[in-house]
Amino acid sequence: MTISEQDLHHLRRCVALAEEAVAAGDQGFGSVLVGADGTVLAEDRNRIHSREPTWHPEIALARWAAEHLGEQERAAATLYTSGEHCPMCSAAHAWAGLGRIVYASSAAQFGQWCQEWGLPASPVTPLSIQQVAPSIEADGPVPELAAQLRELHRRCFGVESKD
Repeated sequence: MTISEQDLHHLRRCVALAEEAVAAGDQGFGSVLVGADGTVLAEDRNRIHSREPTWHPEIALARWAAEHLGEQERAAATLYTSGEHCPMCSAAHAWAGLGRIVYASSAAQFGQWCQEWGLPASPVTPLSIQQVAPSIEADGPVPELAAQLRELHRRCFGVESKD
C-alpha cells in the first residue's frame, strides 16, 4: 500500500466532510470522488439521519458517477473515504465500475471502537472491500488519521472520553 501526499490531501477532505456529517446529526463519514487527472469530481457526506438510512457518501458518489461519467472515466477514478466501505457501498462501487478506493480507517477499526464503547452490533456483517468486490484496488487504513477518526466517532455516538 502506497499512500501519496495527494491521497492524504483528499483523505483529509474526507475527514472534514465526516466532521460536517456529525455536526449535522449524521454519522461521521465523508467521501470524495477524484478523476484520473486529480480533479475533484464530486463529494458527499453521510446523510443517514437527515436524508434516508442508505445515504452513505460512497453510494451517493457511485450513483453520481454512473449518471455523469463514462465507463472509462469511472474505472480511472479514485474514491477517497474516511471509513472503509460497508458491504452495501462496496457492491455499489463495483456495480458502478469505479476504480481504486483509498480509506482512512478500516471497517475492522470501526468495529473495534464500537465494541470498546459497548455499542450495538451493526445490522450488516462488516466485510472488507476485497471480500465483497475482490477486483477493486483498495488502500488503507492510514494510521496517521486513526486517532482523529476515533475521536470523531466517539463524539458522534456520545461516548464519554476516558482521557
